[in-house]
Amino acid sequence: MKLIFKKLNEKAVIPARSTPGSAGLDLCACLDAPVTIAPGERQVIPTGLSAMTDESSVAMLVYPRSGLSAVHGVTLANCVGVIDSDYRGEWLVPLINHGSDPFIVENGMRIAQVIPTRVIIPEIETADELSETERGAGGFGSSGLE
Repeated sequence: MKLIFKKLNEKAVIPARSTPGSAGLDLCACLDAPVTIAPGERQVIPTGLSAMTDESSVAMLVYPRSGLSAVHGVTLANCVGVIDSDYRGEWLVPLINHGSDPFIVENGMRIAQVIPTRVIIPEIETADELSETERGAGGFGSSGLE
């Protein structure tokens, strides 16, 4: 599988792994000026990139960087972002600051990570009944705490 990037801004950074064993490719902010995210605030941060894969069954899943989340409380506003295989616009990263201090995003800062993921495209059917299981319709907490 190939992931092909197009720089929409000369300052954009092509995503790369931080270490050979890293699962994700780091996404970097592409900014003309620093952006401050106040506690409780959301900001959409541009990457200056668009991309495509050579396989239509691959989506890009965007995850938070654990260091930003654990140390600063800054994470993705949408938990996990999905970039569909047919999307060709700029990759934008919605960040939210759950921390108690303002957080400053600088140009080139690693703000998220993207992991290419194969997607199963199901054949959709409808039915009047579904098969029975031991759990049935048991919802939240129905399987216990342990």
